[in-house]
This record gives sequence, structure tokens and C-alpha cells, in this order.
Amino acid sequence: MAENKDDVTVELNRLRASIDNMDAALVHLLAERFKTTQRVGILKAEHDLPPADPVREAEQIQRLRSLAAESHLDPEFAEKFLTFIVSEVVRHHEAIRRERPDPS
Repeated sequence: MAENKDDVTVELNRLRASIDNMDAALVHLLAERFKTTQRVGILKAEHDLPPADPVREAEQIQRLRSLAAESHLDPEFAEKFLTFIVSEVVRHHEAIRRERPDPS
């Protein structure tokens, strides 16, 4: 029985290491995404465009829901995840707009 428990522990540790690697990749991808969205926020502020784009956001949610379904991931989860990210992006865009000097 001890050998079986050892096998389970080894497999559990292997799976956890894989999860840790994926978590690290997710953090790095999110960092890259936010670097790009910061540039978008600056561009929007420079050209007096609104921080949020509800049409684009709706399109992205539908696209992500489809991708999630194709990948056997709960589309509801994918939508919640993207909605959270977009709300953070909009918050950053609003901050960028407030920090930019008034052109008038």
C-alpha cells in the first residue's frame, strides 16, 4: 500500500508542477496583454477616444465564448474572466485619461 501512496504523491507533484508552469505562463501573458492595452489607453487619450468600447467588448466576449466552447471550457467562466480583465483595462484607460494634460 505504501508504494501506491508514493506513486500517487509522485503523480500529484508532477501535476502540480505542470499547473505551476501554466500559472506562470498565464501571468506572463496577462502582463504582455496589459502592456499592449496600456498603449491602447494612451492612444485613446491622445485622440480623445472613450476609455471603453462596448461594441468591441461584446464582440470579444462572443469570440471568447466560442473559443471556450471549442476548447471544452465553460463559456460562462470565459466570459467572467474576460469581463474582469476588460473592467481592469477600462479602469487603466480612465486613469491614463485623467493623468494626461488637457490639450485646451
